[in-house]
Amino acid sequence: MDSAAPPPIECRSVLVMGGARSGKSRYGLALAEAAARERLYVATGSAGDAEMAARIARHKAERGEGWTTLEEPLALGAALTRHARVGRVVLVDCLTFWLANAMFAGLDIAAETQGLCAAIAILNGPAVFVSNEVGAGIVPTTASGREFRDWQGRLNQQVARACDGVVLVAAGLPALLKPSPAPQFEWR
Repeated sequence: MDSAAPPPIECRSVLVMGGARSGKSRYGLALAEAAARERLYVATGSAGDAEMAARIARHKAERGEGWTTLEEPLALGAALTRHARVGRVVLVDCLTFWLANAMFAGLDIAAETQGLCAAIAILNGPAVFVSNEVGAGIVPTTASGREFRDWQGRLNQQVARACDGVVLVAAGLPALLKPSPAPQFEWR
């Protein structure tokens, strides 16, 4: 190891955020693959049409061997509590689909988010959460689009507080957001 490189940071839970096609899922996969030999991929998306079915099949093939897949579009907190354990890493991809599913199902989003964060706090094994950063884009033109964007921002903030580490991925490049040292100001 390069003596100038910072030591690795021990995290039990990591939120990986980024925009569409930013490389966040690829980065999350790499984190999970480095964390444990036993890996569980919790897929929150579902194949609502042929394009999405093909996308899911392509992503599953790209993951390759060594992964078990659990499709869980709604009961994410319960799935984490049931499946996270020492020696197994859980990768949730992604919180954005989970949120959309919960909204379409008419669930209480605040309560669901609180339940998810409570589950993160008591995980028995490592977990990586992938989520879209939607607040940096164009303001949606519809009320439902703005409501989704607002809930996504709240969800990301709360999961970021619950996780030990947070990484923002842009153009395939990760930037560590948490933990980070507080800025040190020098007053002259």
